[in-house]
Amino acid sequence: MSADAALPAKPWPVRALNRGGRALAAIGVRVPRLDPERLLAAAERRSGLHEFGDAAFRTALARLVDAFEREAALTTLGRVVARTDLLRLLESRLRMEDVLRRNPEIERGEIRAPLFVLGLPRTGTTILHELLACDPANRVPTTWEVMKPWPPPERASFDSDPRIAAVDRHLAGVERLIPGFQSVHRMGATLPQECVAITAHEFVSMLFSTTHRIPGYQRWIESIDQRPLYAAHRRWLQYFQWRVPAGRWVLKSPGHLWMLDALLAEYPDARIVQTHRDPLRVVASLVSLSTLLRSMASDAIDPAAIGAEWAPRLAAGLEASLRARDAAALPAARVFDLHFHAFVGREIESIRRLYEHFGWTFSADAEARMRAHLAAHPKDKGGGHRYEFGAAGLDPAAERRRFAAYCERFAIPVE
Repeated sequence: MSADAALPAKPWPVRALNRGGRALAAIGVRVPRLDPERLLAAAERRSGLHEFGDAAFRTALARLVDAFEREAALTTLGRVVARTDLLRLLESRLRMEDVLRRNPEIERGEIRAPLFVLGLPRTGTTILHELLACDPANRVPTTWEVMKPWPPPERASFDSDPRIAAVDRHLAGVERLIPGFQSVHRMGATLPQECVAITAHEFVSMLFSTTHRIPGYQRWIESIDQRPLYAAHRRWLQYFQWRVPAGRWVLKSPGHLWMLDALLAEYPDARIVQTHRDPLRVVASLVSLSTLLRSMASDAIDPAAIGAEWAPRLAAGLEASLRARDAAALPAARVFDLHFHAFVGREIESIRRLYEHFGWTFSADAEARMRAHLAAHPKDKGGGHRYEFGAAGLDPAAERRRFAAYCERFAIPVE
């Protein structure tokens, strides 16, 4: 199946914009320009600030921009979106650093025994995170505060902040550019956000490799010491909880699989929930999702190439997470393994077991809120997510062998 056959047609203004960009590129003109120094200067002008904090992010920014230019085959729209997002991240970074510098008590805030949900993409981590966010005892980073973190969120206005409406308008625009995306991955300003969106401010995030074909950048972030990244992650949590206190942070990202050793070094008291599912179903779903996401920024989309890129990467992430779990000798009381096939359709029962495992109180109020969320967001609302393994262009038998040790360890059934 070709990428074109798998994707909805782009709106005509987008097609016209991209055609114009291709004409300019043919004579050596790329607009808008993606240049790290120009981006840094633009962020300074927009914010009126000049202190970006730890300079290590500059190397990551340069790597990412270089990968966008060399590998991502960006359309004109892709270049516009990339520049807009990079500027947003840089400006947010400047403003956060300014607040921290003027309020040093923020970095003395404690993060106690945070819960991290991790697992391969498409294994139920998103709905689990959403349900855990329903419990008032849990604090999650919401989409709106991660996208627009300045000024620092306030408890009194947390549910009515005007940034909520602004972010929802932005997300509606994404749905117009990628019709059908909401049926694949639900978005909303008040829904919990993943840690990859937080670490994007450091320009070290698996998010970029999901939305763009940039294998060189991804290999680079997998090769570096991730411990400074989690130190930066802690500072963002301290910033978010400054005026909206967190009794218990509940965080989520598939990206933690590859970096679990660094996560545990920064958060030695962390609790871990690892989700599990038939990896071949994961690969098929992720290829479908990434194909759709990458279509916003590029016309050069090959689902088979995405499958060849991600299947070994997913296996490496699983291996890294299990090595980290074994090396840390995590006590059973701090780890909860949750199988997708046992979770879907029995969400409340599963979460009750999770709470019992960690010794938490599962209140009647939390359960009622979770049940209401499930009722409001049925699994196949909007048509659901349809995908086939064949689109990934992979040999099922070879992939079964690739993931055999993992499936055997956790007794994962074939879907």
